[in-house]
Amino acid sequence: MKLKWLSLLAILFLLTPISVRAEGQTPLEKLDDISDEALQMVKFHRYEDARKLLDYFSDQLTNVSGKTQPLSMDQVRIIHTSHDEAMEAAVSPNMNHEERISRLTKFRLVIDAIVTSHQPLWTEMENQVMTAFNSAKIAAAKGDTSSFHSNFNTFLSLYNMIYPSMKIDVSAENIQRLDARIKFIDEYRLQVINDKESQQELEKLDADLSHLFANMEDDEADPSLWWVIISTGSIIIMTLSYVGWRKYQGEKELRKNRSREHKD
Repeated sequence: MKLKWLSLLAILFLLTPISVRAEGQTPLEKLDDISDEALQMVKFHRYEDARKLLDYFSDQLTNVSGKTQPLSMDQVRIIHTSHDEAMEAAVSPNMNHEERISRLTKFRLVIDAIVTSHQPLWTEMENQVMTAFNSAKIAAAKGDTSSFHSNFNTFLSLYNMIYPSMKIDVSAENIQRLDARIKFIDEYRLQVINDKESQQELEKLDADLSHLFANMEDDEADPSLWWVIISTGSIIIMTLSYVGWRKYQGEKELRKNRSREHKD
């Protein structure tokens, strides 16, 4: 039992520092942390603290862009737009709490999409997005106008939240196809509800959305991530082997001592 605890402690000790010691925190990772902290402040109604963090984010972004220039012009534009919306949410005297959280979440997802190369956070909203959309599709098939409007509006709200992040990770061609389908359905809602042929647009959009999330899930992991996994696994194996060897040596020594005592 003691060996299991020692092994577990060794794994936890090794796993945590590896990512930290590998290269240290990059400027972009620091921006990612700031965006997350700003979101947490808004969740706890600490709007002034969120504003200060967003101001600090702007200063750090200027330093990143001015020195290393790791960002494309499109990425910078998306960051500034989402940051402006987040700042408005932090300083507005009248905006409701849910809208503030929505805007800070959008900002948070944008920064994560820029920093993360594999399975960004916005893909974690797949279930919420698809649930709202499928509910709207079912309502349209039943001719339930009220339910369709309600669920499609929810879908649009969620889609709008992840949209800037999607533009960072998804090709312009796929974005344009999604935009065209959503715009048609939104503008011709009654036609979609009342016309079975028009409801095929819902099926096509369903397929496009499913394909979108599936492709993001199937992306290969960053090679550096595999290096960390392999390195970590090797260290864990060596640690467990060493602990096991020490236990074996201890038991061997104990048997020798007992044997000497019996002889005496």
